[in-house]
Amino acid sequence: MADMVVRLTRRMDGTAVLKCVRADGTETWQKQQGRQAMFFPLHDLTHYAVETEFGFRSGFYGLIAAGWDITDTEGTGPRGRLPPEAITVEELVGSLAAERAGGTLWSAQDFNAQAAEYAEANGLPQPPVWSEEDLRRVRKRVKVLLDRWSTLASGATLELPFSHPR
Repeated sequence: MADMVVRLTRRMDGTAVLKCVRADGTETWQKQQGRQAMFFPLHDLTHYAVETEFGFRSGFYGLIAAGWDITDTEGTGPRGRLPPEAITVEELVGSLAAERAGGTLWSAQDFNAQAAEYAEANGLPQPPVWSEEDLRRVRKRVKVLLDRWSTLASGATLELPFSHPR
């Protein structure tokens, strides 16, 4: 059984809703409107691909599965700053989004240099080193998820199981 089910709904009014239901039945959710409804589903699905392909335990979905509320992941709530791994995941997700927006695939060397520079500038541990195969795998997973989202009918929900890596 999955630790959590991630539900992303494309609502008829143009909004999007992310709802995460943990195995114990507790849940957290967030509604996105306007431009955020166009951006966040892609961002959230990229998180899912990165975290499940690379086995991160403390990325966005890992924290949610562990009991965090979605608003806790902003790093300003009672839980405080995000763990370093969550920031590493966020940086990788952001780099994949920048790559997608620019229309040019980055090399593993480019990804690794960007991640190392970000970590150093922000006093974080050095991130993992990604291979071309790692990036190929995660890009493929992102594409499948984004394709599923783009063809999802209004009012429908994309449902994905999430489990912490063991």
